[in-house]
Amino acid sequence: MTADDPITEVPVTGERADLLAMLAKHRHFLRFTTRDLSDEQAGLRPTASELCLGGLIKHVATVERNWANFIVDGPSAMGNFDEMTEDDFAQRAAEFRMLPGETLAGVLDAYAQVARRTDELVATLPDLDAAQPLPKAPWFEDTQWSARRALMHIIAETAQHAGHADIIRESLDGAKSMG
Repeated sequence: MTADDPITEVPVTGERADLLAMLAKHRHFLRFTTRDLSDEQAGLRPTASELCLGGLIKHVATVERNWANFIVDGPSAMGNFDEMTEDDFAQRAAEFRMLPGETLAGVLDAYAQVARRTDELVATLPDLDAAQPLPKAPWFEDTQWSARRALMHIIAETAQHAGHADIIRESLDGAKSMG
């Protein structure tokens, strides 16, 4: 199996197939930005942003894992934003960097593991309309999200960061994901 092969082996159709196809497309573009890079290059920040390619993939994997956990376990999977400590904020900031000892291959493997779990969840979840209350946070206007809405958020987050990654890659060496 390569990084671009479909991750789920459970046959799905309809809306679930569409969700998985869209997520696979944006995961591909995110991963593709790291092709032929060294670990050092994956950790470089060639733009005014603090973002690097390895860190973006780590962040997207964490976000996807948290939202998949939310679908199953509800708001407790997201943590309590009101009670976050400085250590919690430091840990979140570390998501966006390649840390000493981390490798691009390791980051990509961890992301693939998260993706497999999400794909299995999409294929086997009894009801995409099942809703969970959102955790308290100033950025949530709604009080609950369905599994479908959480999955659409994962897709949007992946697509947005794939675009960021494309800019970073082009700044590194001129390579582009498309065009």
